[in-house]
Amino acid sequence: MIILMNAPTEEELTYVLEKLRQQGLSAQFFQQGKHTIISAVGNSRNDDLDKYEKMAGVERVIPILTPFKLVSREFRRQNTLVQVGNVIFGGKAVQIIAGPCAVESYEQLLETAVVVKSAGAAMLRGGSYKPRTSPYSFQGLEQEGLKILQSVGQTVGLPVVSEVTDPRMVQVVAEYADMLQIGARNMQNFALLKEVASAKKPILLKRGISATIEEWLMAAEYIAIGGNSQIVLCERGIRTFEPSTRNTLDLNAVPVAKQLCHLPVIVDPSHGTGHWHLVSPMSKAALAAGADGLIIEVHPHPDEALSDGAQSLNPANFLQLMRELEVLAGALGRSMVKEGETNYERNS
Repeated sequence: MIILMNAPTEEELTYVLEKLRQQGLSAQFFQQGKHTIISAVGNSRNDDLDKYEKMAGVERVIPILTPFKLVSREFRRQNTLVQVGNVIFGGKAVQIIAGPCAVESYEQLLETAVVVKSAGAAMLRGGSYKPRTSPYSFQGLEQEGLKILQSVGQTVGLPVVSEVTDPRMVQVVAEYADMLQIGARNMQNFALLKEVASAKKPILLKRGISATIEEWLMAAEYIAIGGNSQIVLCERGIRTFEPSTRNTLDLNAVPVAKQLCHLPVIVDPSHGTGHWHLVSPMSKAALAAGADGLIIEVHPHPDEALSDGAQSLNPANFLQLMRELEVLAGALGRSMVKEGETNYERNS
């Protein structure tokens, strides 16, 4: 269960925690504004809920049966809006994050950023720390890449997102990026999840390559219980027996996750397919499934890309896709943000 306390005194909080301990329940708590939120795990009866609701400082008690508590629909019925700069995920507007897999140079990133912004992208992506399958593959420009990403983002006027792979580097990445990405390989890196929660930056949490939806939401719970509920979930494909695509893009996960939790859900059709010609149809399918946005790899010269060129759209293909997505979004009763228009206007 979740116990929500409204500006409790130290004595009131201690009393509730002691009663939980006496009942054999495991409890954790954190502050969220004026509220103290206690997550209690263990066997409790309905009459226990009434007992806690009568305690001083307690605003309400919420019984939650799912193993993930704070991100569940039982805890919060309305959708959470996640704000990154002037970009809002989870509202009416479909948000598009676009950019290269890896930051290769200032010139490469600036050329890409100008293209994706003019086409209607809301955010710029770019990897600086690249956890590659092979140690011989390009590993990223690291902090120099972050500096380039921040500079280009400010130049074109787009918030930026970049992956963090090491708990020791969270504060470094947070210094340059507006949103921190947890990649598929690190979805269950629990030390990293705890650390990014304390960074107080919005988090883009990708689903692990072999993770169930429940495991994905439990990873989000690690961040939420650390005091950060500004989390965007990202479906990016899972590993199956099918060899014709890089991964199997599980679009079932979009409506399932949105039914189980209150967080925005976006889709990565680039990693989900591994082939640029599949990105467009799967992007449109993702919107039809209810996705709140997409993260798409775009490179000015995919054949020269140092990372993931085969799944990257060139500028012409990205522009065509954005035109098609605008039509589809309108048919679905949603919208795409156009240049010169704010996300606040689109979400109102």
